[in-house]
Parts: sequence; C-alpha cells; structure tokens
Amino acid sequence: MSDQLTLSAEVRDRAGKGASRALRREGRVPAVIYGNNEEPTMVHVEEKILNKLLHTGHFFTSLVMVEVNGKAVRTLAKDVEFHPVTDRPLHADFLRIGEHSTVNVNVPLTFINEEEAPGLKRGGVLNVVRHEIELICDAACIPEDITVDLTGYEIGDSIHISAVKLPKGVETAIDDRDFTLATVVAPSALKSEEGEAAAEGEGE
Repeated sequence: MSDQLTLSAEVRDRAGKGASRALRREGRVPAVIYGNNEEPTMVHVEEKILNKLLHTGHFFTSLVMVEVNGKAVRTLAKDVEFHPVTDRPLHADFLRIGEHSTVNVNVPLTFINEEEAPGLKRGGVLNVVRHEIELICDAACIPEDITVDLTGYEIGDSIHISAVKLPKGVETAIDDRDFTLATVVAPSALKSEEGEAAAEGEGE
C-alpha cells in the first residue's frame, strides 16, 4: 500500500484573501481540513514541506497525517490550487477520514512486461487510454499503484480492467462496464504501408 505521509500544520486565526496573502508571503500555504461529520478546521502549512510531499508522486493516493496542535488528523489530500504563472501552491484541501473509512481514490497504473508482448516486439505502440483509475477501498489499504501485465498482447489487442487482478478488498468505482486501459496499435509506418496496399488493390 501507499506510504503514510506526515504534514505539520498550524491553526489559522483569520480567513479571507488578505490573511491568505500574508501567510503566503511568510512561506505558508492556507489549507482546510473537512469531512467526517466535523466542523472544517482552517490551517496553514509550510510551502517547502508541501512541495516536497507533492513531488513524491503519490501525494493524492497516500494517507496524510496532518498534525494540528500536537494532534494527528488522518486525511486524504483532495485538491491543491496552484498559481497559474509561478506554479506555487496557493491552497490545499484535506478530507478528514476515519481509520477504516471506505474512500474513493485515483491510483496510477503501472504497465509491466512490455518485452513479453509480441505486438510491441513487432514494433507496435502501447496507447495508454487511462493513466490512473478510480478505486474504492479501505483508507488503511490504498494501493500505491495497480499493475497491468502486457504479456501476450498482439497488435490490435485491447487491455481491459477485467484482465487486471486488483488487491483484496479493492474495487473499481466504474462497475457497469469492462473499460479499456490501453491498446496495442500498429506503428504509423506499418499503417501507411497497409493503407498504400489497400489503395493499390482498389485501383486494380
């Protein structure tokens, strides 16, 4: 499962744009912790630490223990707003959850065994339709990623969610269809050759 992350926070005394701007000037990012039938808690966190967690690559699929006034609050990061020009984080939202709450999370897909896919060995290209999928699982058992095995796939094949073995207790949020994760497509050179051959055949 994903690692657990830790983030220290301090309670915000004031809300509003002016107060938020003042915090950002001090290298802090305004944030809110909400959910689990409790009142929202307005906090601020250190920008450098938040950026460090964002660059782990699994910030949105990990439990984030936000420490507020010495008390650890179990959360999931739900959103981070960034400045459109500087890309600095402007605001963060954290969803408060119980120890074994059922949560919806987007988890990345990892494709393995490309060398075992005949279609790819013949020059085919893996066309990834989904880079992540939404899962429903226990908050304590969020997988870091979902592995998709490409062994045996030929050009023209599609890889569907039914071909993937999900961890125990984990379900996909989309349960009404066998959706496509990726396809193995012919390389453009091969496509153009086939197109030319077809055109010649029609001209005869």
